[in-house]
Amino acid sequence: MTPAHEFILGGQKSGKSRRAEQRAIDWLAEAPGARRAVLIATAQAHDAEMRARIARHQADRAGRVPAMRTVEEPVELARAIVSHSAPDTLVVVDCLTLWLTNLLMPLRDAHARPATRTPELHAGMLQRALRDARGPLVLVGNEIGLGVIPLGRETRAFVDALGRLNQEVAAACGRVTLMAAGLPLTLKAPA
Repeated sequence: MTPAHEFILGGQKSGKSRRAEQRAIDWLAEAPGARRAVLIATAQAHDAEMRARIARHQADRAGRVPAMRTVEEPVELARAIVSHSAPDTLVVVDCLTLWLTNLLMPLRDAHARPATRTPELHAGMLQRALRDARGPLVLVGNEIGLGVIPLGRETRAFVDALGRLNQEVAAACGRVTLMAAGLPLTLKAPA
């Protein structure tokens, strides 16, 4: 049996992460003590504001879902999914947009470690990880392609790459939910 995967996407502060956390709370409540939840966090703290934002998210999440373990993995997402996926474990990935940013626009690590894999290779590895996951996944990502065409070649390339990634992930998931103003809209549901 293929585990259930859900892709939750929406704009910034649309309620995506809260929805994913609720999925984890529901998963853990179904069989207390027999199930686990793991969050794979992809954010990197490159400045003081982002460090404060990450700390706030960690504290808030710990209060809402204290039983969910957090693993930080900004680049090797496919490996982390495979490593933590199990029939009794819900894996939450928050978020695919920051992961893609880390691949396409590395800030400090660009000189520290050479890129040995292209973003396309990482996306292919992610698709295999989604297909081979032994337990359910909830993936969070931003929908940023609804606005005006951005100025700047790099920004347009990022919007295009994220749009392709979102389509690939949506195709691999049995459920796709779009969040707006804290409200879920089901785009795709299991048949």
